[in-house]
Amino acid sequence: MNPISVLLAEDHIIVREGLLALLKLEAGIRVVGEAENGRQAVTLAASLCPDVIVMDIAMPLLNGLEATRQILQARPGAKVLVLTAHGDDAYVEKAMSLGAAGYVIKQSNAHVLADAIREVHSGKLFLSPSISKRRSQHERQSKARGGLPKENAARLTSREMEVLQLIAEGKANKETADELGISIKTVEKHRQSMMGKLNIHDTASLTRHAIAAGIIESSVQVTII
Repeated sequence: MNPISVLLAEDHIIVREGLLALLKLEAGIRVVGEAENGRQAVTLAASLCPDVIVMDIAMPLLNGLEATRQILQARPGAKVLVLTAHGDDAYVEKAMSLGAAGYVIKQSNAHVLADAIREVHSGKLFLSPSISKRRSQHERQSKARGGLPKENAARLTSREMEVLQLIAEGKANKETADELGISIKTVEKHRQSMMGKLNIHDTASLTRHAIAAGIIESSVQVTII
């Protein structure tokens, strides 16, 4: 039987090297590629076609949630396993709504990741035990209340999410345009569109929104333009 091929998408080198060393000890699992940001993860997922993509959420240039959306749009059958320090319900629900096959928090025991990779590769959903328990409780509470309220949050397009992240990371319009391969005029159009959807009218507020939504980490040094 062929080993399970894995792509690691993690921007912190020391963490990525640790994961690589850990998975090398696991029989039947082979890491075929490493990505240091979400954009690279999308590219490598397309070229390598790994069985499982282990995806961090907070990464530069393109966050893991948007990378997950783009990967699954291109390859609906791909298995994305989120591995992150973010255990908040909002992150879990967003990842699941995008089609992630599993969600593991980095505080888990070392062997959990290998188990999760094998589970999602076999077609099963895998959640860290603490998350699974919490989701079950919320589902019971939701049924008792007659279901969850509909989400009213503004829905940004994939391109708007990319522009939002780059702006929040301090990129000027020209840098954003060069990174995405689009014109400055198109960047400005996307910027105005998402500001309207979010009812936000300045870059500082866009950056705060990106941090609150987990698009970038609060520790990222940004320049307000």
